[in-house]
Order: sequence, then C-alpha cells, then structure tokens
Amino acid sequence: MKDTYIPESEQSKELFAYFGLAVYYCQALEQQLTNLLLLTKLSQGETPTEADLAELYQRKLSNSLGQLIKEIQHHFPFSEEETSQLQAVWKQRNHIVHDYFKERIQETFTPAGRAHMIRELKRFKNKARRLEIKLQGYCTEMYSKLGLEEENLI
Repeated sequence: MKDTYIPESEQSKELFAYFGLAVYYCQALEQQLTNLLLLTKLSQGETPTEADLAELYQRKLSNSLGQLIKEIQHHFPFSEEETSQLQAVWKQRNHIVHDYFKERIQETFTPAGRAHMIRELKRFKNKARRLEIKLQGYCTEMYSKLGLEEENLI
C-alpha cells in the first residue's frame, strides 16, 4: 500500500483541485441563479428600493442550489433541456459534496482510481461551467433589456 497511496502526489493534488473546481462552478451557478432571480423580479416591473434589493440579494445568496433552481423555474422560461440540465447538476452536486469521497475512498489509493475520479470530476466541472456561462448570458441579456449596467446592480 505504501507505493499506491501517496497523499501528496501530483495526481492526488490534481484530484483535489478538480474537486475544488467542481464545487467552485456550482457556487458560480448559484450566483448566476441569484442574479437571474433578481433581474427577473426587476423585469416584472417591481422596482424595490436599493435597500430592499440588497436585502433580497443577501437572502438569495444564502439559499441552496436546490432552492434557487426550484424558485427560478417559476419565474424564468427555461427550455425542458435546460431544466433537465439544472436538475442533473443539482443532483450530481449534492452527491459530490456530501458522498463522493465517502463512497470512492478506495479509488483514491490507486493511480488508476484517482485518474478515473479526475476524469469524472472534469466532466462534471465542464457541465456546471457550461450551464453557468449560459445563465450568465441570460443575465447579460436582461441587463441590456432593462437598460442597466451590470456593475451597478449587484
């Protein structure tokens, strides 16, 4: 076992880096969902005060990915494919954050296992990143339609 498990190995560092990137892009996705929720509310003619907007923003930032996804579906016209992608990322995110290493610990002991996990985390990270970029595009469109400058809102 001494030869197969080296926590400080480059491959182990890469595995943990991709785990971190997977979590990072989920948080970026949460941020875009929060932005989209606020912009949607503004586009519906609701013009809250700056204080109300800041309070709402802080409240939404504390919501989980699942809460944000459920709420945004009532306010934004996602396609069936986008809704499915959001649901899949949410489900996989929960698995990665809560159970991934518990279930896969034995794989971390071997180079082949770590390589497999790295590939898996890369695929998830890329999926979450593509979705985050798509939502960022929707936010940019809404900023323009509302005549707002992005840095002035949030």
